[in-house]
Amino acid sequence: MPRSVDAGSTATGDDAWFARWRSVELSRIDASGTTYLDYTGAALYPESLIRRDADRLLGAVLGNPHSESVASRQATDDLASAREAILAFLKADPDEYSVVLTANTTAACRLVGESFGFGPQVPLILSADNHNSVNGLREFARRRGAPVHTLPLDDELRLAAPRAAPERASGSGLVAFPAQSNFSGVRHPLSLIAEMQASGHRVLLDAAAFVPTGRLDLSAVKPDFVTLSLYKIAGYPTGIGALVARREALAELARPWFAGGTVDWVTIGSSRHQFRGGPEQFEDGTPSFIAAGAVRMALAGVIYADRERLARHLAALTGQLLAGLSELQHSGGTSLVTVHGPRDTRDRGATVAITLRDNAGRAVPFWDVEEAAREHRIALRGGCFCNPGCAEASFGLDAADPCLDTLGAGFTIPGFAACLGDRAVGAVRISLGLGSVRADVDAVLGFLERYLS
Repeated sequence: MPRSVDAGSTATGDDAWFARWRSVELSRIDASGTTYLDYTGAALYPESLIRRDADRLLGAVLGNPHSESVASRQATDDLASAREAILAFLKADPDEYSVVLTANTTAACRLVGESFGFGPQVPLILSADNHNSVNGLREFARRRGAPVHTLPLDDELRLAAPRAAPERASGSGLVAFPAQSNFSGVRHPLSLIAEMQASGHRVLLDAAAFVPTGRLDLSAVKPDFVTLSLYKIAGYPTGIGALVARREALAELARPWFAGGTVDWVTIGSSRHQFRGGPEQFEDGTPSFIAAGAVRMALAGVIYADRERLARHLAALTGQLLAGLSELQHSGGTSLVTVHGPRDTRDRGATVAITLRDNAGRAVPFWDVEEAAREHRIALRGGCFCNPGCAEASFGLDAADPCLDTLGAGFTIPGFAACLGDRAVGAVRISLGLGSVRADVDAVLGFLERYLS
């Protein structure tokens, strides 16, 4: 458990609590003069977590878990502890869900894509709002002749109603969408899970951008597959992600290959093999057993901050950020900022994507803003954030635009923008998280105000 941030303090309010927490756990932010606004990219690791994990490693003898030695059994126990901690964090019943430990969210998505039974009558249904780690599933589906459908977005980048799933002819398809957009911060309705399952489909929920600041309760909603990364939740450890799967859905997957650690036995003469039971048949090679022992304490540190308090705090900060952005107007009355996605805090997380425009309405290239922010020691992100569907909807991009082929191997983002007549082709993303305080919002608003000159 982190050191207490309450002792000896007389400050009140959520912002004051998180300011105290930050002074204890993230003192390096203010010491370096950095304003960190890229929590959707990665959370920042608390100092107490690193110290505790260093003590753990210095006192442990850990060996490759695929053995029965004392050192190997300790590593095996750490892997089991990591799985148990992830299930508890998501309030998932271990009799209903199991955890496959992966390198990250992308690896978890790939496990489903390569093993799902796609076919001409078993479609893939993707929301237009998806990270490319999910969009890439379409390549597995197409190779097996499966139809690929898209659920469109409305003007606020929310999933457009009605959301009726394409009818299945036979067999279940796979529906994949994010609980929270990594582009716009939109939180899509989790009721979509049951709707799609009622149509006979399995559902993959990308929770990578949601669970760092939102509470996913798998006792209340029942996606078939959930993908996440630990570094996005707690900043540490990297190299640990998870595929959290309903046991019945995991049993339907058919692995296209085997590797060390996934099988009970293999023969060479008869070319046969037998997969291990449960999640271990999906954990190729040697898992990240050194890092696994940090998972439980990493998630405990996040829980210590109180998930409800964090949600309330970030909703307030996001509201202040959105209000401040709306007030940034040029002398002629035109807005400096275009917000891509919701302009209020309804059903959204603490991620805000914007485009800056000059007094004549021309888009300021996001890479110029990113460079200027870097000079001011403000860490934010520019681009499309591996989310082409939201980019196409936000910037009116034509997926069949000839510029994509014209540029060919010489493709660059500035070159693409020039080919399109210097239109906006990416956004600036400001994202808040566990270490954010009101001073960060004030800092980025002050930085953006300079574009009114």
